[in-house]
Amino acid sequence: MVDEMLTVNSTDVRKDFGTFIDNVTRKKPIVVKRSRDLFMGISITMMEELLRNIKFEFNVFIEEDKSYTLSLDSLSIAVNARTYEETIDLLISNVKEYCSEYYEDLDFWHSAPNRKSHFPYVIKTLVSESDEELKKDFICLAGQI
Repeated sequence: MVDEMLTVNSTDVRKDFGTFIDNVTRKKPIVVKRSRDLFMGISITMMEELLRNIKFEFNVFIEEDKSYTLSLDSLSIAVNARTYEETIDLLISNVKEYCSEYYEDLDFWHSAPNRKSHFPYVIKTLVSESDEELKKDFICLAGQI
């Protein structure tokens, strides 16, 4: 599983929590072991690097009424609005809402087999600084344009 060289004991972390935080944020991720439990402390900057390749790939469909439907299959979210810009903004809004709800009830959503793969998208969304930053990772696939 995790190499023993990468782990520190939770008792050692508790004794000098400030140093633990400094090391995680300035140096490297640290795995902490408490009894049988393991967890990793990691800086947001390094987490963003891990999530860099997570993209929100969606399809675009122009409806008969000339409105746009965007379908984000990876999270099972689809939205419709009059213009493309309105629709992408609505999609981002829906993704943020879904990710907040997922995170709020993580035990429930992450245990569902068909939702477990959503977790990287949830974390990426939650650590994004702004909608504009998040929008850069929304990639249009083929669809029906």
